[in-house]
Amino acid sequence: MGSGYVGRMARVFITGSADGLGLMTGRLLAGQGHEVVLHARNEPRAADARAALPEAAAVVTGDVSELAEMRHVADQANADGRFDAVIHNVGLGHRQPSGAGIGYREQQRAGTGDGLSRMWAVNVLAPYALTALMERPGRLIYLTSGLHLGADSSLRDVQWEKRPWNALEAYSETKLHDLLLAFGVARRWPDVPSNAVSPGWVATRMGGPGATDDLDLAHRTQAWLAVSDDPDALETGRDLYHQRPADEHPDIRDPRLQDRLLDYCREVSGIELKP
Repeated sequence: MGSGYVGRMARVFITGSADGLGLMTGRLLAGQGHEVVLHARNEPRAADARAALPEAAAVVTGDVSELAEMRHVADQANADGRFDAVIHNVGLGHRQPSGAGIGYREQQRAGTGDGLSRMWAVNVLAPYALTALMERPGRLIYLTSGLHLGADSSLRDVQWEKRPWNALEAYSETKLHDLLLAFGVARRWPDVPSNAVSPGWVATRMGGPGATDDLDLAHRTQAWLAVSDDPDALETGRDLYHQRPADEHPDIRDPRLQDRLLDYCREVSGIELKP
């Protein structure tokens, strides 16, 4: 794995990095000498992030389940100029807290003040909005999951307004949407490497204590894509698992589906992804 850009430090912004894989990625990159800007949902979480990674150049705050906060996060991130890479790590999982005793189908669909599905807003619309609103970076990395392989790719009832709520299925669909987003952006911005990473099922707060994949490998591919000078890290339009091609749902390469999702995000948010 390449250690970073040759001859210079990279500036990297990592969303959802107050803990878990985002923080682990930040620690790895900061340890290599790169400038890392973290993101936390609110000020108490930001204080935790600063304490966990004092080397971070800054911590941006904002609850990206809300459109106004997505804009606020983008404004803060843009304040100091362009990033060499942005890692869209932020996400909501499908699991209930341990002992909740609630099945997937019995959980309620959580909404936002904008009338959106909170899970979809955080997992899909926030990466879209930040991609569109931030100054175009040198590289883009989106976090996905192997669970997308079983997801419905139809883009019907994207926010589960009509279907009986199923958190696992809804989460899996958001991860498929993240792949459509990554590949759609790769097509529209051919000069910006745009890739997706499946970190595996690992024992973070989101993944839960029963996760079985290697936690030490879960953050390394996105860090490598963000800063490495290896030719492989400069390719675009890939879905990787531990630096190797991941298994893919056959529909995620369909440019019509990619464009439909991008158009839907634009319609819902009022934010346009510039060509």
